Formats: sequence, C-alpha cells, structure tokens
Amino acid sequence: MSLPALSVPARYRDAALFAFLAALFGGSFVAIKSGLAALPPLFFAALRFDIAAVVLLAVVALTRPRETWLPRTRGDLFGIGVAAALLIAANNALLFLGQGSTTTAAASVMYGLNPVLAPLFAWWLLKQRLAPLGALGIAVALGGVVIIVQPSPASLTGGSALGQVLVLGAAAAVALGSVGLQWVEPRMDSVPLTAWAMAGGALLLHASSAAVAEAVPPLASLGWPVALSVLAVAIPSTAVAYPIYFGLIGRVGPVRANLVAYAVPVFAAFMGWLLLDEVLSVWTAVGFPVVVLGFVLIEREVIREEVARLRRRRTRDDSTAKTAPNQPCDD
Repeated sequence: MSLPALSVPARYRDAALFAFLAALFGGSFVAIKSGLAALPPLFFAALRFDIAAVVLLAVVALTRPRETWLPRTRGDLFGIGVAAALLIAANNALLFLGQGSTTTAAASVMYGLNPVLAPLFAWWLLKQRLAPLGALGIAVALGGVVIIVQPSPASLTGGSALGQVLVLGAAAAVALGSVGLQWVEPRMDSVPLTAWAMAGGALLLHASSAAVAEAVPPLASLGWPVALSVLAVAIPSTAVAYPIYFGLIGRVGPVRANLVAYAVPVFAAFMGWLLLDEVLSVWTAVGFPVVVLGFVLIEREVIREEVARLRRRRTRDDSTAKTAPNQPCDD
C-alpha cells in the first residue's frame, strides 16, 4: 500500500526555498574567493555558467517532454533574453569586476541596495507601489546588513570608488532584470528558462572576457583546489540556486525575492563560523535580529494572516475536543 502524498502549503514551501537559497548563495563566497585567486573574473563567471548550463539543460532534457523545455512564445524568448543579459551576464560581470577592486564590506553594502532598487523598477514597469511600512522594513533590513558587515568609513571612502560603482551596477542589473522578467510574462517553467538564460549569459560573459583581453591560463594547468572551487560555485550555488531564485520571482514577485540579498550575509557569517572556524562577531548576533525585524515589517500581512489561521485552527480543535464523547479507559 502506497503512503499518502504530503501536501506542503505554498507559503511554507516558498519560505523554506528562500532560506535554502540564502544558504546556497551565502556558502559560495569562499569558493568564489578561491577561484578568483587563479582565474580572471569574467572568465571565471563564464566558466561558472558554462558548467551550470550544461548540467541544467541535461537534467531538463532527460526529465521533461521536449515541448515543455523549448521556448514557444515571444514572452519566453524575451524572458530568456532579459535573464541572460541582466541577471546572468551584467550582474556577474559587474560584481566579479567590482569585488576585485574594492573591499568585501563595501561590496556587501553596495550589493545590498538591490532590494532598495527593485521597488523603484517595480513601480516603473509593473505599477506596483510599496507601502510605507514595507519601505521601512527594507531600510531596517539594510541597517541589519550594515551592522553585520561593519563597513568602516575608510572601506567606503577609500580604495577603488570604481569598484563600488561596478558592484552598485550589479545590484541595479539584478533589480531591473528581476522586475523585467516578471514584466515580459514568460510561460516557460522557471527551470528550463533558467537553463537557456545561463547558456546565453555564459556566451555574453565569454565575449566580455575576450573583449577586455583577459589572460586565461590553460585549464589543464589548474590544480584540484581551483577545479573544486569552480564546481562548488557552478553546481550548488548556480545550477541549483538560480532556478529557485527565478521560480520565487515568478511566484512571490521580484521585490520579495530580492530580499534574499539581506539574508545572504547572515548565512555567510554562520557558515564561515561553522565550516571554516571563523570568529563569529558580536555584531552578527546584533545585526541578525535587526534583519529579522525588517523581514517582519515587510511580510507583516502574510504573518498576520498565518497567525489568524493558526488561531482559528486552535479554536476549532479546542471546540472539537470539548464536544467529543469521553473515550473509555483500558484496564
């Protein structure tokens, strides 16, 4: 006899996927840092999506009917183009180049402006307005990220101003791309759309690497640590993470999906402490509840509805227990 299938409500599924996505993105920082020590940034980004696209396209081709993974509408083609150009190519090119010439703290704060920019693009393209408490929640969550990262005035004003501008450009590309992806309304499932976008984005990144004449070392000369770093970034943090991210954009919207940028530093700090014995700063413990408070303000309606639903269920269970006949006790 087969066991009954478990049905997970969408609100719980998306919350779990959001946390999993933050963990996948947060865990990629060590691997990216290791890979950038041996590979030029644009080529490394392109190689990341080469591998991820091959893996994801193979999975799609083997597990889905052909008619479900080929683009069929204009919206599908536009969706692949928007995702490839902005979410894959522009985001990774600007982020990898910017991280190479600025501090991690400054880059984290600049990239954390992504959820601030997304509502502006959503208002422009989707005519969606953010409630005042939602805007306050975004500001509070960003403040929590600043507390965790602890950027010094020297890190924000010193070093390369160009690097910070590039990272800010990456944040803008993600914000515009996520809103644009919802605006064009593709009908494809998020997994095949992500696979085709990765392939297109990889081509654009290779073209960018060639245009700036990056010095690419022979792949055969790379050691196992670099190869493992590339695979760690390409498969869990890309082939697995990006379909989850694109799916969340379609279901919960770009503004809420991009809030993952605030959760990533939290997961990165905890995973560095857990896996690499890095010191967990007291500011991480202070900033984490501030980030959570920001999420509560943003998702206040969802939380209010869930609390009301649980109260109704508890009241109904109590009422059933009172009206049920007493069961005889076994001797």
